[in-house]
Amino acid sequence: MRNKRAFAALFFLSAGSVFADSTLLMEPAGAWQVKVTCNEAAAVLTVDPPDLVTVADEKYDALAAFEGPVWRRGTPLLGPKAEACSVADALDEASLVVRDAPGPAAKTYTLGKDYQLEPRWAGFGRLAGGAIPAGQPVFASYRYALMRLDSVVLTADKKLAVRKGAPHVATPLPPELAAGETRVGNVWLSGRIAQLSAAQLFPLLETAFPTAPRQGPSAAERLLPRTLAKLQGGRPVKILAWGDSVTECLYLPFAQKWQEQFAARLRERFPKASVIMLSEGWGGRTTTAYRNEPPGSPRNFAEKVLALKPDLIVSEFINDASMNEAAVLENYGAILKDFRRIGAEWIILTPHYARPDWMGLTQEREIDQDPRPYVRGLRLFAENNGVALADASARWGRLWRQGLPYSTLLMNNINHPDERGMELFADALMEVFPQ
Repeated sequence: MRNKRAFAALFFLSAGSVFADSTLLMEPAGAWQVKVTCNEAAAVLTVDPPDLVTVADEKYDALAAFEGPVWRRGTPLLGPKAEACSVADALDEASLVVRDAPGPAAKTYTLGKDYQLEPRWAGFGRLAGGAIPAGQPVFASYRYALMRLDSVVLTADKKLAVRKGAPHVATPLPPELAAGETRVGNVWLSGRIAQLSAAQLFPLLETAFPTAPRQGPSAAERLLPRTLAKLQGGRPVKILAWGDSVTECLYLPFAQKWQEQFAARLRERFPKASVIMLSEGWGGRTTTAYRNEPPGSPRNFAEKVLALKPDLIVSEFINDASMNEAAVLENYGAILKDFRRIGAEWIILTPHYARPDWMGLTQEREIDQDPRPYVRGLRLFAENNGVALADASARWGRLWRQGLPYSTLLMNNINHPDERGMELFADALMEVFPQ
């Protein structure tokens, strides 16, 4: 963890800072207190602990067997459930009581005998040989914590104060501020935590991603000449968004998907062009899975991707993140040959950040550089092969500087971005094209 001097220096160097040439420090000062210094203003502020919710006799018509991936083992408890699964580290595991009917007089089932709990991910399921038959309703009582983003503000009279955000299970938003108030930073109540630490403090170091002034031609002018000529010439352009569940995106309204935000912005920048956006996404799968599907399969690569003969393909595959650099160069090299054979140009979209522990991260601050070999491999492959790269990962890595823990943009608390996260993809893609 950086010392105070280093943290202040970070602020001086940040682009688009809120308080130019100023000092901004936030540090824990007690279990639920934070010491804030902003120029001449300084204060020790008290933050409310996480909001706890008590659930009594929540009915489940049937309890699944205790099996499946760790993040969705058995049946997710409904209280801390986000998109697709329950949120990690929200449940007070000691509070869970499972009965066969409402009320304390009902039969209480035994943990480890009748059912099992995945304590971190709040999934529970019946055990073979236990007293809960398949199809038997159960009633669960428990406690869990919600997330919250509180803001430290500088008031109109230059005082420091805390404004409480609205609790949310997975994607809390910072609170709206009153007239004359300026946000200094955010305090992240990340669920069931015992006290504040530096990992929960997010000084506002930037207001936006710092895009450097363009030197020379854009990536599209250099690497996507045919696509750009059609856009500028007002001709139809067929674009294929190819990816995994983030591209398939069954969990957001159509217009919020990254490819639809991208298409809308292309139409705005190139109003004479006819942008045709096609999508091919396969949840939970990789580029290798597509390429291994046999002919006639609903996901066969040749039939569902190459046969469309798009002008431009934009690929998004966070599920490829297990690849090392050598695997990227080999696998993506084979894909490039196929794309060139059908005359398609290509933009590789680097992935968003996933859960910190899935990425080898210990916190959500000071994480500008994506640690994944896959991302390094994509950047190297694109540079060496003349392929356009839309570096969304770089934008996700700087969200902490904007006062935002990046996981608060993940609707399933793992790897499914919300509308704001999808917008970051569109931002990175539009940076490829000339203004």
